[in-house]
Amino acid sequence: MPRIVGVDIPNDKAIAISLTYIHGIGKYIAEKILDEIGIKFDVRANKLTEDEISKIAQIIDRDYRVEGQLRRQVSQDIARLKDIGCYRGLRHRKGLPVRGQQTQSNARTRKGKRKTVAGKKGVKEIRS
Repeated sequence: MPRIVGVDIPNDKAIAISLTYIHGIGKYIAEKILDEIGIKFDVRANKLTEDEISKIAQIIDRDYRVEGQLRRQVSQDIARLKDIGCYRGLRHRKGLPVRGQQTQSNARTRKGKRKTVAGKKGVKEIRS
């Protein structure tokens, strides 16, 4: 398995897909990197030479924020939103959807498992 930017990328997949295993690199950026070097997208990762792997690593280090650095940046951005007390920060703090999605019937991923609250029992009128 070739190791790029501290991540083992799969051998048996095309290099364009293998690069997406690095956090912060999607298909578009992977193809852009390979275009810059001049490697075909369908070449398997185990067929790359050490020189090609080092060129990929250099471009990623130079131009992109990936892995730990990206995760740290995102968490700092969220912490900043929480500190300034803006609407998005409050939504993050409460664990609710941040980007305007409805929450009455959906948003189970953000809100977690349902917390059932006992409903009111029907109050029977007493007639005299």
